[in-house]
Amino acid sequence: MARTTPSNGSGGKTSEARTRLVGTATRIFYAEGIHSVGVDRIIAEAQVTRATLYRHFSGKEDLVLAYLDHADRMMRGQISGVLADAGSAVDAVRAVARAITDGIQSEGFRGCAFLNAVSEYPDPAHPVHRAVLRHRQWFLDTVTELLARIGDAPADADGRHLVMLRDGAMAAGCLFDPALISGTFLRGIEGIVRSRVEAAAPVG
Repeated sequence: MARTTPSNGSGGKTSEARTRLVGTATRIFYAEGIHSVGVDRIIAEAQVTRATLYRHFSGKEDLVLAYLDHADRMMRGQISGVLADAGSAVDAVRAVARAITDGIQSEGFRGCAFLNAVSEYPDPAHPVHRAVLRHRQWFLDTVTELLARIGDAPADADGRHLVMLRDGAMAAGCLFDPALISGTFLRGIEGIVRSRVEAAAPVG
């Protein structure tokens, strides 16, 4: 994985440089893809020297992993935030779904950073591919756990269903009307929630 701290221990200046490098890489990799962007451009736009980059990262792959780590931490923080404000389990699932549609309708949306990255790194043994799978497993586990709180039925299939709907919405959201895609996605999530609520309702 990417380093999480500056490697030369010189304090604030190196931390600031690393932050700029990751921020610049995040912006460009997400907007334009990973393989199409060289480290020279990132160095130039981050306004650091080549030596500074290599003090913090062993190479481009290490920087890509830092980019994905940043995206992962941002998403985990976002989900934690919406869950903290949610009441019931139903409210929590709906809140997660709305957070996803907020992203789809945001300016500069270019799909899922992780799906985009894995399309460029198809080898399952590659560290970038493995980083994507770890993130996706966390998200699947998170939504499956939330759905399991709605009723008593096993939630594994519904969790996979939610992730599939999310993947489709993220892919379509940058190709078609994001508001229309968001509405379709939310209706799909509501169907999953409603089926679990109805299954848990007493008969008669």
